[in-house]
Amino acid sequence: MATGNPSVFLLTVNGQIEGANFPEYDNLYCKYCFVYGHDWAPTSGLEEGITQITCKGRQSSHKLIWNFPLETTFKSTNPSGWPQLVVSVYGPDVFGNDVVRGYGATHIPFTPGQHTRIIPMFVPEPTWRLQKFTSWLLGRRPEYTDPKVVAQGEGREVTRVQSQGFVTVSFHIITKDMKKMGYDVGPPSSAIAPSATSGWSTEEQPHGL
Repeated sequence: MATGNPSVFLLTVNGQIEGANFPEYDNLYCKYCFVYGHDWAPTSGLEEGITQITCKGRQSSHKLIWNFPLETTFKSTNPSGWPQLVVSVYGPDVFGNDVVRGYGATHIPFTPGQHTRIIPMFVPEPTWRLQKFTSWLLGRRPEYTDPKVVAQGEGREVTRVQSQGFVTVSFHIITKDMKKMGYDVGPPSSAIAPSATSGWSTEEQPHGL
């Protein structure tokens, strides 16, 4: 029996938030969420989560290790609004209150297969002298009310920020039915043909996103 053309394609994201490098801070945890366009919808897995608190090891790198798993699948009708991963790192201040230590975001890799991303992190800076003094006095930094703003361009250009630390994330990306829906998946020499029964590919690479 002939099967009809698919109406959506699938993007499966597996991987983990491996860890972070924040030379000035310790005992940190990470929150994550996915941000995506209107044509996208999750079909399985978690859209957001929070890691355990971790402290620096005794090794020379002093890296914070989380190894927190990521696993979710999206469906969409077009690549516009390709998902982004937003991460925000928190830790205690001198008074024991949790404060933000960094925000960052990265697009989910377009190319199926294994990937590693090192995400530069930043924090908003106070814009007024009184805000700076109050922030210093209370040990509190300005924070975004919604971390998802990090993945959006609107208003970001007027926000003063300070670079601070890095977060390392590993991805394993699988796509399904992108080629069947007419999207260019790259030259045949670099592509592995999807299974005739499953349609899944670890080598489909959409162009022009």
